[in-house]
Amino acid sequence: MVKIRLRREGTKNRPYYRIVVADQRSRREGAFIEQIGTYDPLQDKTNFNIDLGKADAWIGKGAQPSETVRSLIKKARQASA
Repeated sequence: MVKIRLRREGTKNRPYYRIVVADQRSRREGAFIEQIGTYDPLQDKTNFNIDLGKADAWIGKGAQPSETVRSLIKKARQASA
């Protein structure tokens, strides 16, 4: 199954995440199919950037977003409306 999830990057105590489409069997920092956005939990307010077109396309193909990514997609849709 294909998942839309966070991929951790950054240094110790300074996490930075990329929102990626990946096979669920691959590791958290392992191989991924496509990057569709970013998320920085240490910034205030606008701490994420996501391509809603790509996200919708992957969800249409059957990809399942994680809970965190689902909430980020929801916030991005509210911000763009």
